[in-house]
Amino acid sequence: MKKLWILLVMPFLLLGCTLGEDMTNTPTKQVESMLSKYQTLDEDVLRNLDNVVAEEETFNTKQRDKYREIMKKHYQDLIYEIKDEKIDGDDATVEVEIEVKDYTKALKDAEEYRRNHESEFYDADGKFDRSLYMDHKLKELEKSKEKVTYTLELDLTKKDGKWLLDKLSKTDKEKIHGVYED
Repeated sequence: MKKLWILLVMPFLLLGCTLGEDMTNTPTKQVESMLSKYQTLDEDVLRNLDNVVAEEETFNTKQRDKYREIMKKHYQDLIYEIKDEKIDGDDATVEVEIEVKDYTKALKDAEEYRRNHESEFYDADGKFDRSLYMDHKLKELEKSKEKVTYTLELDLTKKDGKWLLDKLSKTDKEKIHGVYED
């Protein structure tokens, strides 16, 4: 009798496992997973951030460290809401609204301040000191409180039964980083 019960129940258990896997293999879940990686400072996100920071030639070591900390906080503060999911065969689009700090405004404010107070960024020889200006830009980013909302339309493709997020566009990356300009 026990064998019969196991034979009857086993297909349902297997079906339940398959359904559970399918519930996490949706375009929406993949987008949520990607954005969650920013919020939780996933090692891949931090590795990418480290690569970007390392390539920034205008920063000194101290400024790179400060920028890295500013962006980590920025990622943790990211808020998102899935608005829509459209599936067409093996292609899908997920519309997501994100709220991030408005670093575009902070950077514009820093540039305007530099134009109006150029002499504050001169070195002892009276020449423009880019390092002083970078310190100022980082302070503006750090104190930034204003938020901006963007809509992203993220594309996904189903390969081998699994939904995969297509490469993010430059625009989408700029929006996530809070530096998108219309």
